[in-house]
Amino acid sequence: MSSTITPPIQGKPLIYGEVLFDIFPGDKKVLGGAPFNVAWHLQGFGLSPLLISRIGCDDEGNSVMDAMHRWAMDSSGIQRDEAYPTGGVEIGMQGTHHRFDIRPEQAYDHIDFEPLDNAVRGQNLSLIYQGSLIARNPASRDTLQRLIRETHLPVFVDVNLRDPWWDAATVAGMLKAARWAKLNDEELATLLSGTAQTDDGLERAANEALSRFELDAIVVTRGAEGAFITSADGTLSGKPPPVENLVDSVGAGDAFCAVTLFGLHQGWSASETIGRALTFASAVCEQRGATSPDRKLYERTLASWGLG
Repeated sequence: MSSTITPPIQGKPLIYGEVLFDIFPGDKKVLGGAPFNVAWHLQGFGLSPLLISRIGCDDEGNSVMDAMHRWAMDSSGIQRDEAYPTGGVEIGMQGTHHRFDIRPEQAYDHIDFEPLDNAVRGQNLSLIYQGSLIARNPASRDTLQRLIRETHLPVFVDVNLRDPWWDAATVAGMLKAARWAKLNDEELATLLSGTAQTDDGLERAANEALSRFELDAIVVTRGAEGAFITSADGTLSGKPPPVENLVDSVGAGDAFCAVTLFGLHQGWSASETIGRALTFASAVCEQRGATSPDRKLYERTLASWGLG
């Protein structure tokens, strides 16, 4: 399976979803949210994404804007909310897994369509990336659906099943409207009940999802086991390089997703995409937090892809 997932895509990606702070034990706050993390990495890779989200008129919101300006990100799609706070998620450990306590009624739940006209107008946009958490509230969900209808852009959906903020019907609707999807092995097994979390079981489930939701490709991450991509051409698997100094794995999936999106724009093969995404995700695991202000990380990565 060496064919490209898609021919090279022209334009800048529109990243839609939550911006929030991950709150670790000891009240340590780290700026994040899957869409924000993905947009940050894509900015580092030079794709200049348009991030659409909503933050509060509070200190945390000011911190978001400061960080984006320092990273030279386009902030024209960021709305400020006087009624609801900037998002927050309390992160703890439950056995060997992270536990996410996502606060209700946050600013990102109330993204308004009307202010987006100026942000989107005249932009050469390539695709819409969306996480699944953003659909938990009707306001942001309706805005996203209108955005998809009016731009006619292909959609990449990043499934993150966070209890109690999802339901099967809503996730199925998002997948049906998408061209590409990314999720982890546990999420795939949850959505397609009865899936055995073995190589064969997951591959069969991915093929079933590909057909059921009429996707061009589905990307399944498996933690330390690596990842695989399934399309009409078949399934290709990859193993991650060793992480020599594991610091924080919270942002590994977002790093993987960002490289996958970059690969879609470059027209990479499935083999190139999965190998490069796994390598970058492993590098991100060796730092604290899901993003890095170190421009050399991105320069080194681009150079390793022959794009420096």
